[in-house]
Order: sequence, then C-alpha cells, then structure tokens
Amino acid sequence: MKNFLYSFSLLLLINLTVTAQTPKCQELLEFVVENGSYEGEVSGLALFDSSWLKSVKAYQYKNSVFMVYEISTDNYGFSSKPYIFCGIPIRNWANFSKGLVDFHLGYAKKFHKYIID
Repeated sequence: MKNFLYSFSLLLLINLTVTAQTPKCQELLEFVVENGSYEGEVSGLALFDSSWLKSVKAYQYKNSVFMVYEISTDNYGFSSKPYIFCGIPIRNWANFSKGLVDFHLGYAKKFHKYIID
C-alpha cells in the first residue's frame, strides 16, 4: 500500500509539474502575434481552392517560425477558429507562401505538404 501511495503521489506531482510548464495554445498564439516579427500572410482570394483554410500568417520569434492559421468551423466559411504550428522551417514558409516550387498546387495541398506533413 505504501508503494501504491508513493507511486500515485509521484505521478500526481509529475503531472502537475508538466501541466504547469506547458503554455496554453491561446496564450502562445497571443504571445507570438504580439511579440513575433510578422513574416507574411496568405488569405482571401488566394485560398479560393480551399473550403476549410481561411488564412495563414507567419511570425518569427527567436529564430523560430510560427504559423497562425484559421480553419472554417462551419460549411459556409463565416466563422473560423485560429490554430498555431510551431517550429516550421523558414524555407517551408517560403515554399508555401511564394509558390515558386509547386506553383501548380493549390494552397490547401501546399499547406499539407509544407506545414502539416
């Protein structure tokens, strides 16, 4: 029984420590937007081929690239929710946003190729 209580206490302590050190996504998103260097954006008519992707913005902070993107939350694209990707290589952002490498692909497919995958 002592071993069980010790193990349980240790697991609880580890969980609380890890949880306390992990920033919430919304806080991270706000921090990057406020403190990062704006690198560019793809939105509007450029994303006409995607029914789910509304906008993608890149910010650089301390040599790391963060992608803030909005995904449609309804079938009509009137409402959306922001998300964030961390640690994207700057070359991937350039390939996605400029379209010089895969100009024949739409942004939705390039999003999967250079950002998600």
